[in-house]
Amino acid sequence: MEPVALDDRRPRADRARQVADLLRRQIIQGSFPQGQLPLEAALAREFGASRNTVRQALDLLRAEGLVERCPGVGTTVAAEKYPHGLHRLLGLAETLHEHGQVVNQVRTMTLIEPPAPVSRRLGLAPGEQVVYLERLRSLNGLPLSLDLTYLVRDAGEPLFAADLVNNDIFVLLERIAGQPLGVAELTLEAVNADPHTAAALGTPRGAALLMVERLTHLADGRPVDLEFVRFRGDRLTMRGHLRRTPEEERS
Repeated sequence: MEPVALDDRRPRADRARQVADLLRRQIIQGSFPQGQLPLEAALAREFGASRNTVRQALDLLRAEGLVERCPGVGTTVAAEKYPHGLHRLLGLAETLHEHGQVVNQVRTMTLIEPPAPVSRRLGLAPGEQVVYLERLRSLNGLPLSLDLTYLVRDAGEPLFAADLVNNDIFVLLERIAGQPLGVAELTLEAVNADPHTAAALGTPRGAALLMVERLTHLADGRPVDLEFVRFRGDRLTMRGHLRRTPEEERS
């Protein structure tokens, strides 16, 4: 079968989506260090697509808030997306230290009797209290995530006297526990911004967010930290490395 260019007989919307996916990857990787994308004609040659397809792909990226299109200027990168690795257990400041300063605004911190599902996840007896913490986390002054955290009491109570503005909880937990963190169970999904979250993150209501649910254990296996983290989808991208194991290890 002869290879075909992107502009084959498929609907233009499908071809534009394909070009947008490739361009989005280049933008996130920093392939345009000056923030200026090539002209439509050059992009059309690179992707083997028509200019109309490229134009529609750029419109998709503009709708995502990733690029801006200005007459006489061309297409420029509108906002940087920051990479968040999934292959290591790190706090946000540890992950993004090369990109600037992460500052945490503590919105709520209190002792509560958690909902039963939280108690079960943390291995607590019914009625046992936890430390509940809500933080708005910003990178270089721009809101990035809203974190809702439940901590077992003996690990969480010392945090009332800690510097939560400038430190990751992971770093502080290891100091308090006297041992490193071990593994975390993680779920990643897309959610829409509810009114409260939208106001905190400065996004429109219903905007797409990346929501991470993470249960973190100490090295000895004890669960200590259950988090629900809502990231701005227009400012963060998740990255990881996956290895396919032999079939006998998967069974």
